[in-house]
Amino acid sequence: MTIQFFGAARTVTGSKHLITTASGTQILLDCGLFQGINTDELNQQFGFDPANVDYMVLSHAHIDHTGLIPRLVRQGFTGPIYTTSATIDLCEVMLMDSARIQERDLERVNRRRQHRGQPDLEALYDEDDVQKALGQMQPVEYNKPFAIGNEVTGLLTDAAHLLGSASISLTIREKGAEKRLFFSGDIGRPDDKILRFPDKFPQADYIICESTYGDRLHEAEPDMKAHLLRIVQQTCVQERGKLLIPAFAVDRTQELIYALDQLSSEGHLPKIPVYIDSPMSVKATDIMRDHEEDFNPEILAYIKKDGDAFCFPNLRYVSDVEESKAINNSQEPCIIIAPSGMAEAGRIKHHIKNNVEKPNTTILLVGYASPNSLGGALKRGDKEVTIFGERYHVAARVEIMDSFSAHGDYREMLQFLSCQDPARVKTVFLVHGEYDKQVVWKEKLEGAGFRTVRIPDMREQVTL
Repeated sequence: MTIQFFGAARTVTGSKHLITTASGTQILLDCGLFQGINTDELNQQFGFDPANVDYMVLSHAHIDHTGLIPRLVRQGFTGPIYTTSATIDLCEVMLMDSARIQERDLERVNRRRQHRGQPDLEALYDEDDVQKALGQMQPVEYNKPFAIGNEVTGLLTDAAHLLGSASISLTIREKGAEKRLFFSGDIGRPDDKILRFPDKFPQADYIICESTYGDRLHEAEPDMKAHLLRIVQQTCVQERGKLLIPAFAVDRTQELIYALDQLSSEGHLPKIPVYIDSPMSVKATDIMRDHEEDFNPEILAYIKKDGDAFCFPNLRYVSDVEESKAINNSQEPCIIIAPSGMAEAGRIKHHIKNNVEKPNTTILLVGYASPNSLGGALKRGDKEVTIFGERYHVAARVEIMDSFSAHGDYREMLQFLSCQDPARVKTVFLVHGEYDKQVVWKEKLEGAGFRTVRIPDMREQVTL
């Protein structure tokens, strides 16, 4: 059996890990889009033949894990895609949105390429490809084994990173022996405000583990709501400015709405407009409401008391593009929450462009942003940023709240892995992280007793 790493290898986005059994069966774990600057050509070629892939197992709906599935289908993949029902519901919204964004962005990319004398890039996929991909998705319940062909058994366990997110356990039977492979997906946090605690998972021989925050601990946040309220008061009340929050459309946006809903119920939230400026976020919130089975007891108790954790006075869900433009042109103090979380696409990018040079604007970053993204540049403290090909001076205040991060830090990831006997794990492969962070995470894992920890390079193939 071999594993080959075609994405998220010494980088964060583009998650793709291809397993080939001794009999030649190919199983793809995730099929994500590379995101950030200079990733256009990376997304054009897989490095393997999609028509040769027999099965796919999907960890969760974020675009850096799903965003190339329709292209996989366009180029010949016809097999089943196993994942949770909540992930399928979210993919319908998120992949359709991705197709539309790419169509718009491709025109701009090709104009720049033509100016440089480079050939045009083709569209990665369209909405028809998305529909075909959705038709190949098959729902799987947590903690119930399922067959993947004749030689592999799969098991999905709750990763608590996103609604419907799963870690993937595979038991592969070869030549009378079994090999047990575990893929963490993205590891959630034990104190998520909406989702349940991550599940334990069966003992593994080999582990593919994410590394996003492998070098750090999240800052202690004794009162997340008080911190958020302070930022709202300073920006929107004292300075009469706009608070812009790039947030992933699923889970991070709803977690913010839930926090603001609580502040409103307590009578603390100023009477200012709060806009959820994204058709996808509107649909995702409805999907969240439909999957309360994934919620933790705390928010379920709040919903029983309040009636709805995602609705309060002055909150407005915005789908219409003309209304979004009106918000952009308005000078009134307000809160605007919109994807993408890395500020690389969508309406939030326009809001930042129009307000980043205003000192009474605050841009609040509440999740991971890759270094080569707009969110990463703002988080790093760059004094100038490039937005839609133009340079802008950063006069806006940039704030960071790690308490909203959906990725576990190294202590939380070690806790997640504590159900394993490290002496029985032959190799841990580190993916989905920047290399310098992976080096630190490797040391942490070795200190916890994992004897062999490897950091594979892009397209590296390993025989098990």
